[in-house]
Amino acid sequence: MDYLPLFHKLTEQDCLVIGGGSVATRKVRLLLEANASVSVMAIELSEELAGLAAEKKIKHIKRQFSAGDSQAFCLVVSASDDEMINQLASTDAQQHNIPVNVVDQPGLCSFIFPAIIDRAPITIGISSGGVAPVLSRLLRAKLETLLPHRLGNLAALAAKFRQTVKDHFSNPELRRMFWEQTFNGPIADLSYQGQHSEAESALRKQLSNTDDSPAEGKVYLVGGGPGDPELLTLKALRILQQADVIVYDRLVSAEVLNLARRDADRVYVGKQRSNHSLPQEDINSLLSKLAKQGKRVVRLKGGDPFMFGRGGEEIETLIDQNIAFEVVPGITAASGCASYSGIPLTHRDHAQSCLFVTGHLKNDTVNLDWDHLAKPNQTIVIYMGLLGLRQICEKLVQRGLAGDTPIALVQKGTTPDHRVIISDLLNIADKVDQLKPKPPTLIIIGSVVSLHKKLNWVH
Repeated sequence: MDYLPLFHKLTEQDCLVIGGGSVATRKVRLLLEANASVSVMAIELSEELAGLAAEKKIKHIKRQFSAGDSQAFCLVVSASDDEMINQLASTDAQQHNIPVNVVDQPGLCSFIFPAIIDRAPITIGISSGGVAPVLSRLLRAKLETLLPHRLGNLAALAAKFRQTVKDHFSNPELRRMFWEQTFNGPIADLSYQGQHSEAESALRKQLSNTDDSPAEGKVYLVGGGPGDPELLTLKALRILQQADVIVYDRLVSAEVLNLARRDADRVYVGKQRSNHSLPQEDINSLLSKLAKQGKRVVRLKGGDPFMFGRGGEEIETLIDQNIAFEVVPGITAASGCASYSGIPLTHRDHAQSCLFVTGHLKNDTVNLDWDHLAKPNQTIVIYMGLLGLRQICEKLVQRGLAGDTPIALVQKGTTPDHRVIISDLLNIADKVDQLKPKPPTLIIIGSVVSLHKKLNWVH
């Protein structure tokens, strides 16, 4: 290890930045975030630095660096375009035992800046020792997606109760277990949501709970998106990786499921037409039962939990059972499949509204408001309508929608098996009989479908 990771407190400490360009501006910005007192030594300043100087947030020293200038400062950063000045700044600072960084020249540095993840008061620094800064930035970007944006809220909560918890638990092992439960449970979720008072109340309750009752569980209704794992939200990914149990159905892609915590229990509940692995009532009961065991339960659904996903029914049961829950929206199939097919659901020249309906057959009939659906200048998106497609098209034409109205069928949208079938209301049923698409298939009807040929970007 060539560099020892340290965190340097710079509050109101005098720091010098040499140079007035874009690189110097970035370093000044960073030092100001650390509450340092910053002086910038340069003949000319960037627009941003000039603004900071005018606001007296930095001090502008309008001249070039010379020997001895570093002595008045506790830290020096040189970002000059002049190599001789950079060399002089490095030599001068090190002669006076002052930490110095020369940007992009590790050989002239006594310290280097890491790639920083800021979740104040949590700060993470990532360094390659100056040999591969781009790699450090890539690692930072990956870690940024894994860490909750409001992680600092949880750290602040812990700081507030640190002494109280220490006084309550004289045994260090019990204290550690308490904090682990806090950081991995519903209290953390409340902090991440910005519910500070609720998080404090829950922590006090947990602290006063001295009996042997199990920890409170929680159910997360998580939208898994239309199939492409990269369309999963950051929050959904984090919760999947913390789950104890994952209850999932047929529409969740294997790629999304594989992003979940490896040792989480997985419960498949089916949800295919006329072939449910578990009836909905049993799924509701299962979620409640698992949560009452103190588990973090993820109910993982394809698309969005509240878009034809019966998520509302599931949380009604949880409310009746007084079980904590959270809903994490996902990209619904209509949005994902249309976008990946080059079909905008609204367009000023084609459609000013969009209707989402379900095309499920009941007693071999599709029951919809056909007069409303047959209106012009709108897009119709039909979920689960493949089996009733011929009936749907016939009804729309009977109610006045033109037979040449474009229609698209999107099979397994956003996945590697993404397939789009384009036709019109009069001919699509025969085309389906010929091509035999398989579910899940989304139906899009309307003038916007005509844009597919021009706007399609997935091949």
